[in-house]
Amino acid sequence: MATSNLKLRASNKKLRILIFNWRDIKNPLSGGAEVLTHEMAKRWVRKGHRVTYFSAVFAGCQREETIDGVRVIRRGAPDILSFSIPVHFWAFWFYWTKFRGKFDVVIDEIHGIPFFTPFFVKEKKIVLICEVAKEIWGQMFSFPWNLIGRLVEKFYFRIYKRILFLTISPSTKKDLIKAGIPAKSITILPMGVTLNLPKNLPSKEKNPTFIFVGRLCKMKAVDEAIRAFALIIKNFPRAEFWIVGDGEREYVDYLKKLVSQKELRKNVKFFGFVDEGKKFILLAKAHILLHPSKREGWGLVVHEANSAGTPTVAYNSPGLRDVVKDGKNGILCEENTPQDMSEKLISLLENKSLYQKLQKGGLEEVKKHDWNKTAKVAIEVLDKL
Repeated sequence: MATSNLKLRASNKKLRILIFNWRDIKNPLSGGAEVLTHEMAKRWVRKGHRVTYFSAVFAGCQREETIDGVRVIRRGAPDILSFSIPVHFWAFWFYWTKFRGKFDVVIDEIHGIPFFTPFFVKEKKIVLICEVAKEIWGQMFSFPWNLIGRLVEKFYFRIYKRILFLTISPSTKKDLIKAGIPAKSITILPMGVTLNLPKNLPSKEKNPTFIFVGRLCKMKAVDEAIRAFALIIKNFPRAEFWIVGDGEREYVDYLKKLVSQKELRKNVKFFGFVDEGKKFILLAKAHILLHPSKREGWGLVVHEANSAGTPTVAYNSPGLRDVVKDGKNGILCEENTPQDMSEKLISLLENKSLYQKLQKGGLEEVKKHDWNKTAKVAIEVLDKL
């Protein structure tokens, strides 16, 4: 993966790094962004750097703990729309009362709403952003919050124009440039992949089996995957669809209601949250990963599925088009509709040679991704500050 024009160099200096993020790796709602951040952070610690990670609380969490050498401090709610004091305010408070002057660089990780570090952080600052929200505001929130979110997003990019950015895909870099961030200020991190494969991979299921893995929320469009599956049943009445992951209770209830309406209760199974070992077993048993998200930063689960011999059929959307190489490790839809996805799935199931080609291509793609490279590129940019 290409980086920006920044000249990266090696350094023996040990940095004191502070990360502001809404979630950490132990949060039940953590996603690919948290995996990315933690995989880098723990490698920085191994190299002698000191890393403090400030994030929101969650049910049953410790207020402070050390994970893989990374000091984690948790305070506040994960977003500003909750009824509790948000983590963004606590970050400001902790900085002024405990953190100020004790770090070399502060990472402001943006997920919809930034921490607005240019207004209060005196140390060097850098932004880590996986995707620009854009239409996600409309998918996730109703009026007036969706409108407010879009307006805030347009505003805050103006105050970050003179700050360096780390991101994870060409798609997000293009969005950042459109938002007014100079191309020379953006570095694309080469993404890694975490593999938790069992020693002996289980065989594929006897009947055609599809799988979705991720957080269950509107922006992931899991309902469209269900609608696509409903069209497949006509050709493969014994097919199964496994939905792996947890999320917003209202949306999960909606998905289960949709399954009932489509008379798919015998064919669709909700697994809820599973551990990493179970996740990879399910990925290995399934035939195809379904990924209908309208926007992603990258899509780590695609490579996880590839490592288990499972290709992906995904929407041709920002982020996913960067990780799914059409015709090599998966198939991209042309119209991004349940109808189009179902046609791609049926075609792939009926084409054994193409399926085997995608399995082989997926394994080749996985070999290109290493978290050590990700951490190295990022720390060199931080050192450059």
